[in-house]
Amino acid sequence: MKEYRLTDWLPTTKKEIELRGWNELDIILFSADAYVDHPSFGAAVIGRILEAEGLKIAIVPQPNWRDDLRDFKKLGRPRLFFGISGGCMDSMVNKYTANKRLRSEDAYTPDGRPDMRPDYPSTVYSQILKRLYPDVPVILGGIEASMRRLSHYDYWQDKVQKSILCDSGADLLIYGMGEKPIVELTRKIKGLLPTEDAVCTVNDLKTIIGTIPQTAYLCRASEWTSDTEDIQLYSHEECLADKKKQASNFRHIEEESNKYAASRITQAVGNKVVVVNPPYPPMSQEEIDRSFDLPYTRMPHPKYKGKRIPAYDMIKFSINIHRGCFGGCAFCTISAHQGKFIVSRSKESILREVKEVTQLPDFKGYLSDLGGPSANMYQMKGKDESICKKCKRPSCIHPKVCPNLNSDHRPLLDIYHAVDALPGIKKSFIGSGVRYDLLLHRSKDEAINRSTAEYTRELIVKHVSGRLKVAPEHTSERVLSVMRKPPFEQFETFKRIFDRINKEENLRQQLIPYFISSHPGCKEEDMAELAVITKRLDFHLEQVQDFTPTPMTVATEAWYTGYHPYTLEPIFSAKTQREKLAQRQFFFWYKPEERKNIINELRRIGRGDLIDKLYRKR
Repeated sequence: MKEYRLTDWLPTTKKEIELRGWNELDIILFSADAYVDHPSFGAAVIGRILEAEGLKIAIVPQPNWRDDLRDFKKLGRPRLFFGISGGCMDSMVNKYTANKRLRSEDAYTPDGRPDMRPDYPSTVYSQILKRLYPDVPVILGGIEASMRRLSHYDYWQDKVQKSILCDSGADLLIYGMGEKPIVELTRKIKGLLPTEDAVCTVNDLKTIIGTIPQTAYLCRASEWTSDTEDIQLYSHEECLADKKKQASNFRHIEEESNKYAASRITQAVGNKVVVVNPPYPPMSQEEIDRSFDLPYTRMPHPKYKGKRIPAYDMIKFSINIHRGCFGGCAFCTISAHQGKFIVSRSKESILREVKEVTQLPDFKGYLSDLGGPSANMYQMKGKDESICKKCKRPSCIHPKVCPNLNSDHRPLLDIYHAVDALPGIKKSFIGSGVRYDLLLHRSKDEAINRSTAEYTRELIVKHVSGRLKVAPEHTSERVLSVMRKPPFEQFETFKRIFDRINKEENLRQQLIPYFISSHPGCKEEDMAELAVITKRLDFHLEQVQDFTPTPMTVATEAWYTGYHPYTLEPIFSAKTQREKLAQRQFFFWYKPEERKNIINELRRIGRGDLIDKLYRKR
């Protein structure tokens, strides 16, 4: 078992900085999450990436914003800039339920305490730092800032908000996965400064911000000259006045997020312009390996003295093997943040990390997950990548699997076999969601079809920890089309395969489907039919959720505006508390306390014919 010293973590206090013999810091990172030195925690990744550039980095996790602000002052001013992350999860989703009630636990805080971060920490932290150090550049990153880089609907305030750059006062925003832009930013800043000891100011930063891909910034409208190739969105003020314009904007935002070579996007806000530079092309395998191979301890900072951090408990024995998702689900932000194109780690990098996990103190030989945003997209990409470089489809598998997609599961099987052969590994489970539409897809290449059948059997027989998670999300073909999910018949087909293999292997495993109520396009009748269909399949649903509008998704824009961003046709959404509860109750048709309400509701909507189907005795 490897032993660590305090200096193996990035410093969080003045004392830890002194232990390293440093007199100054180049960059100070503020994070709304606890500091877990692990490649699944964004602040740790950015800190380690910058450390590898030879810079002196410190992290201030979960600073107190309610007292005399000592946490913001204790390390002084950095030489280059402050970096801010609102955390691994959107702060408002983290703090509030779909009904806008405070959650009782924050998974990214020691002992799950729910009061250690403010609402919108990226904005709160940035405003504080700008008051204390007005001339020091402040750089925003992380999911919260990334999804709020342009005008966006905010469910918790129930209004369209400006770019987060406007209210936060930050000087630059890095969107998406930040390794490449943060390295380029620091190299360009260092190139500007006359000496090793010189400090960077806001004015210094202004000379280079227009040159860094995958960043967004504000400038005065009077100083901005648009290029003919720029995509100019409707202004923030136009969006406030006309919801259809807000919906129309989003199609451009999503398409440019999903393109290999995107255009620059601009949006006027008052007398200013938000400029969003195009993203970098997808990372290479060498680049993603470099990020995962940095010297993480893979553990929470010792300052927490063994306190439980729920999010860390979930992932400490898991391995992330790729980034990105080409599913394009309407309610999901993964492709908007990580990208549509899959970036896969090498087998060597994955095996190195697995060996690190086997050295953790309480590892018992079981990996909880060997997956990614979607478990079975590892190394999948276009057969002819020149076609992908011209494509702007948000999904490679909806409405049908793209004929250019290489859906070969053999590289993934190779990873599973190599990991399971390592000393100390008893079993590797797949905890990430599996795309069964990829498992059911028939390729023209019979070797690929054989690999898919082999993968399906091996997944079910060797890698399920009693329960396999999949996400049909709904049963209605019309609602599923809005969601960009496959027809429900595919789930039923996969369930038959799952049940058959379990029977053949004498296994007693469960298929756990996820469903969403109140999604745009979904009506009460759709939920009533969902109840009947899932009853027929003998499911008592557990993994269900009410749709929560989050920034920068097709579904959120449809929910708020009442128009589908791609067609600009009207679309219904359940919005009132009564409408949402009426839909949600159908998940729980099997609970005696819901029976009377459901029967009354079915009569009210003219679907009394479903009462017998739900409640007739077998």
